[in-house]
Amino acid sequence: MSKVKQTVYNILKGKFLVNEDAQKNWGFLLFLTGLALFVITSSHQIDKKVQKIAALNKEKRELRSQFVATRSDLMKLKMDSSISRRLAENGLFASQTPPQKIIVRIKK
Repeated sequence: MSKVKQTVYNILKGKFLVNEDAQKNWGFLLFLTGLALFVITSSHQIDKKVQKIAALNKEKRELRSQFVATRSDLMKLKMDSSISRRLAENGLFASQTPPQKIIVRIKK
């Protein structure tokens, strides 16, 4: 068997975990395992944040739409014709005579 085949065969059998200098190999494997867990955890947290951002953007669009609709309704209610119509229902009408200015002079 060639040297490369023998090395691959030893790795597949796990001999690097049980030989004399296995202590450093185990440490490195624990380090890699910890690093993999950290990457997986970070990935899940990023996915949660992306989903939260998408939900907040959707809510923002809905609230903006509601704001525009409410502002439009308010503009319609503030129109003179709308106010006159609602007052007429209560028996109030606009005056036919224009208002007059009253000037008060105080004598000293």
